[in-house]
Amino acid sequence: MGSAAPAAPCIFCEIGARRAPAYVVYEDATTIAFLDIFPFTRGHLLVVPKRHVDRLVDLAPSEYAGYMGALAQSCRQVERLTKDYNIGLNQGKLAGQIVFHLHFHVIPRYDDGNPFGPSPRRPLAEGEGVGVVRDLGGPLRR
Repeated sequence: MGSAAPAAPCIFCEIGARRAPAYVVYEDATTIAFLDIFPFTRGHLLVVPKRHVDRLVDLAPSEYAGYMGALAQSCRQVERLTKDYNIGLNQGKLAGQIVFHLHFHVIPRYDDGNPFGPSPRRPLAEGEGVGVVRDLGGPLRR
C-alpha cells in the first residue's frame, strides 16, 4: 500500500503541514485545496488529503466522506468563476501523475477552447494567484 510516509520529501505533505507556500482556497482538519502553480485555466485547483497517500485506493474508507465533501466544497468555490469544470484524477506515471500524493484536479472551463492542448502550461504569477484566491472566496494565505 502507498499510505506510508514517502521516501523523499513530498511537496503536498509540506503544503498540508504549512511548511511550503500555496494559494489556499479551502482547508479543514484533513484536506487542503490550493491553486495549481501550473494551471490549465484560471482557478485550477488541487484537492489534497493532508495525510500522505499515493493513490485513491490507499485512502481509508473512513476518510472517503470527508475527502469527497472537501472536493464538493472546492467545486462550489470554482462555481463562483464558472458553472463548467472538469474534475480529474491521474493515478500513476503512465496516467500523467507527477506528484505521487493523491489529489483531484478541479479545472474551470471557459469559452476559450481546449486547455489540454499541446501548448505548454505557464506558471502562476504571484499577483494572479492572490486575485484568483480572492475570487474563489479563499482565505488568502500563502
